[in-house]
Amino acid sequence: RAMKRDRDDESEEEQQPAKQAKLESSSCPYLGTIDRTRLDFDFEKVCSVSMQSNNIYACLVCGKYFQGRGKSSQAYTHSLQAGHHVFLNLTTKRFYCLPDGYEVIDSSLDDIKGVLDPTWTEEEIANLDKLSPNCRTLEGQSYTQGVLGINNIKLNDYANVILQALGHLSHFRNYFLRANNSPALEKSELAKRWSALTRKMWCAYNYRNHISPHELLQEVSKRSGKKFRIGVRSSPVQFLVWFLNTLNKDMGGSKKRKSIVQECFEGEVIIKSEKQEKILKKVEEPEEKDIFNGQEDEPEFETRITRNTTQQPFFYLTLDMPPPPLFKDEKAAIPQEPLYNLLSKFDGTTKLYVPQTKEYKTFKITKLPKYLILHINRFTNNYWATEKNRTIVTFPMRGLDMRPYTNISPDELACTRYNLVANIRHNENRKELIDQGDTGFYNLHVLHKATEKWYDIQDMMIEEALPPLIALSEAYLQIYELDETPARGYVLPTGGDTVMKDATV
Repeated sequence: RAMKRDRDDESEEEQQPAKQAKLESSSCPYLGTIDRTRLDFDFEKVCSVSMQSNNIYACLVCGKYFQGRGKSSQAYTHSLQAGHHVFLNLTTKRFYCLPDGYEVIDSSLDDIKGVLDPTWTEEEIANLDKLSPNCRTLEGQSYTQGVLGINNIKLNDYANVILQALGHLSHFRNYFLRANNSPALEKSELAKRWSALTRKMWCAYNYRNHISPHELLQEVSKRSGKKFRIGVRSSPVQFLVWFLNTLNKDMGGSKKRKSIVQECFEGEVIIKSEKQEKILKKVEEPEEKDIFNGQEDEPEFETRITRNTTQQPFFYLTLDMPPPPLFKDEKAAIPQEPLYNLLSKFDGTTKLYVPQTKEYKTFKITKLPKYLILHINRFTNNYWATEKNRTIVTFPMRGLDMRPYTNISPDELACTRYNLVANIRHNENRKELIDQGDTGFYNLHVLHKATEKWYDIQDMMIEEALPPLIALSEAYLQIYELDETPARGYVLPTGGDTVMKDATV
């Protein structure tokens, strides 16, 4: 019955425009009843009564969603009961007056279309990192274009920091700002919703200074089998890996045909493994045995070394932290470790022992990505709890040279230097919340290129950050952008001369 009613509503909608003439804006007496402060297009487009997702209209007076506009539809009934008359079709972006049923054409409603589905020209996209217009909300609050808070619905701060960071990567962002640039974008609901969130994030005429990821997180929960769902905190690294791999698959990425995800994040690393095994040495038995000797000869073993070389793609690199001091001293200073010491894992000579496979491995990067993602592994799990390593990792915010960890010679002109664009960190809550099982929260520092300012963003709280303090934060996940100015190498900073150490890859 519900399907039949939907079809009847659609047939009525097709017949009404033919029966009734379209009226101009001056002919509609209800435009003054529109309340823009109640409009919120960030939520999933489903009817508030029937929970259906097709043929949805938004009431521009109260902001609720209803299905259809025929005489037996939810929107028609709402217009009679509540006295709300102006509705917007969320798919066609056309305005109608109910219950009369005529289409409303008025240029004063264009701002509502822009908030529902922002569009961008190539000139506007090219100026995003150059110009910063003065943006204001309906309440008159000023905000910086591209620096908007993301609503924390419930324990989804781990996803918010990833979405904020990805939204500030110029090449990746610009692709999804072009809404109709790829057929693959239309085939993937996840890509469509991420594109919509990106376009709203950089919209210069938002009604509020924050947006909600509800529609995107609903699709994430569905696609991940509720592995990442609202109300359950997860790891930003796990979410980032799943999000990039799923987008890459939906966009048709492969070895022969590169997707936008592979163009931005994929690098390659060569892994050399060495495994030593002791095997029993074969000894020829003598023709005559000494039967009077009661002792048997001890078995002899020989060492067999197996070497293997593989080349693998990567989207991010994991850096292992040095173990913290065994006995904690509250008066002692917090230990510090340079980022270059952690990167020595990829110099091609440092051997890492893998207990699971009993192998020694060396790593060397053969291809650098446009955006380098570094995961500083601060957490270790044991039988009782998860422990956090609070060692401060000192890192450069500009000019991180990855040449010593690649096959590029020092004298060769190449693009190997990176500049920091996003820094995600983990913070603990108050002690009483930690005792109750709270695992803390995540926030990030992000660079706004147009103003060359750093911002500290925690969900909907935004404040300007000082660069010297960023370098002293407990970094958990960092994203560097490749500086496309060719240069020659320089001497690697001192430190990190350990050749052999145990770690888990």
